[in-house]
Amino acid sequence: MLLGTCLQPWQGAQAQTLPHPPTADSDNTAPVAFTLEVRSPNDRISAYLEKHLELQRFRQLPELQERELLRLLASAPDDAHELLATLGYFEPTVTLERTPTPTGDAQALPHITFIIEPGPATEIAQVNLDFTGAVADEAPTSAQITQIRQSWELAPGQVFSQAAWDEAKTEGLRSLQARHYPAARIDQSHALIDADQHRAELSVRYDSGPAYRFGALQLDGQQRYSLEGAQRIARLPTGAAYDQTQLLEAQQRLASSGYYDTVFLRLDTETTTPEAAPVLAQVREAPLQKWVFGLGASTDSGARLRIDHIHNRLPLIGWRAVSKLSLDQKSKLVASQWTDLPDARGWRWFGGAQLQREETGSYQVNSARLQAGQRRDSERIDRSNYLQYDYANAQGQGAPPSSTAWSINHSWTGRYFDSTTAPSAGYGLAWELGAGTTLRPQRDPFVRMSGRWLAFVPAQTITLPSGRSRQGRWALHAQGGAVLARDAASLPVTQLFLTGGDTTVRGYGYQQIAARTVLDQRYGGRYLAVASVEWQRPIVLHDQFSDWESALFADAGAVGDTPRTMRLRTGVGAGVRWRSPVGPLQADLAYGVQDQAVRLHLRLGFSF
Repeated sequence: MLLGTCLQPWQGAQAQTLPHPPTADSDNTAPVAFTLEVRSPNDRISAYLEKHLELQRFRQLPELQERELLRLLASAPDDAHELLATLGYFEPTVTLERTPTPTGDAQALPHITFIIEPGPATEIAQVNLDFTGAVADEAPTSAQITQIRQSWELAPGQVFSQAAWDEAKTEGLRSLQARHYPAARIDQSHALIDADQHRAELSVRYDSGPAYRFGALQLDGQQRYSLEGAQRIARLPTGAAYDQTQLLEAQQRLASSGYYDTVFLRLDTETTTPEAAPVLAQVREAPLQKWVFGLGASTDSGARLRIDHIHNRLPLIGWRAVSKLSLDQKSKLVASQWTDLPDARGWRWFGGAQLQREETGSYQVNSARLQAGQRRDSERIDRSNYLQYDYANAQGQGAPPSSTAWSINHSWTGRYFDSTTAPSAGYGLAWELGAGTTLRPQRDPFVRMSGRWLAFVPAQTITLPSGRSRQGRWALHAQGGAVLARDAASLPVTQLFLTGGDTTVRGYGYQQIAARTVLDQRYGGRYLAVASVEWQRPIVLHDQFSDWESALFADAGAVGDTPRTMRLRTGVGAGVRWRSPVGPLQADLAYGVQDQAVRLHLRLGFSF
């Protein structure tokens, strides 16, 4: 016996006199008209029927009359057969039992039981995938057909189900639409079911339509900012074959540029020139200027106030300016950075200046910094090349002399995390290299290098009685740096290294780990080494995963003017992590082994 192709769950016959039923997701605490149970040797079948049976939708109608319930029960076996067919069971035995209501018990409810013997499952015997349109004619894209065939999810021998069949067809279409053929469609599909032999033959024919190439970007919603600027930010490869990933990356570049509050990009597939299809951008522009106010706190620097001013198009030069004022217990900072629009390769000119008063080691340091250069930011990798001028004046007993320097620098940062705000897997890597000379009190050349690495490695998997599971992880962190110069060189203290605090070596105060003078004054050193290992594990409450995680950690770090004078400081402890709506909250209680002191460390948010 052969059955047709359209296998959809039957929605049941609803009498005109019945009230509109609640959805299957209605509140389980509401009064009910009867109780319902599905028994089957297959738990997946039981759960599926309990959720989708039409009868289930009328359970929470306490005013349901007996005659109405009888009509529903009469159609319920057919409903169960239709649902089982979508799972690949075409010869089930469905028995419906109703437990009589005890006489005289007004509180007792009718109990309805479905007893399911699903019978043999239908297996896929054959799959035929055909292609028409440009994809079948153009040899350079034949690899796309091969990839769709190789990644097809329903293979011969697997159990047929309507949901898996629909998903496989859709996934094949998405793969075709993702590159070259955004107007592709399913031209024809058949699922021929031989219920006697319990076999299914599947056939899909995709029509790719024409091959598309990127044309010019067109803006809808443009008022303040130029089309040329949007084109330079988006960096769409005009003339290249359509690629959905490249379109999404261009959309992300526009959305993160600061010029637009919302951005949506799509290819015009209704054009008569697919070889140069316009890219339509629906945008809502950000204000020309805006103020941003922020409050924060950490155990490193205490309460923090930050005020930002953004000007998206400076008069005369048209650059974007971001200026900020930041105040906390350790530091006072005023800074401004100006940035040009990117060129065709994504590089943009920038310039910046900052004034800062900061507690550095045992001294208060007044510093100034000027920067100018080029940078290129992408979704995962940031690069920059720049010139930098530093001035530092340390104040306090035995403070190092004031010094100035200039340097030429290159920095590179790669972020390969599964999330930019609350990662649980992946890694990040960053390094900087600079070379320059001091200017005052005398000229001395120097080289400064630094690097850092953070990785999340899967660890123990925790499985609940319900079958849900979540993985713990190891968080591994390493950081190092060195400044190479002659011993007598007077380097600006802002070019030296300090460590300790919430994000480096816990159990010690912010920048408490430093090189030391004979007067036991803390000052920055020329060499830095930091390492940390942390075990993070989900917390289970009442047999359910919570938004909390526990952590055990060990940190170590050292700073010195020479590798031989570096003295290791270690911290160990435990803490909790909370996935708050505004980012991960970290609370740690750490013991500094060398200082023999306990410190609380709090931190909100993630950055690398």
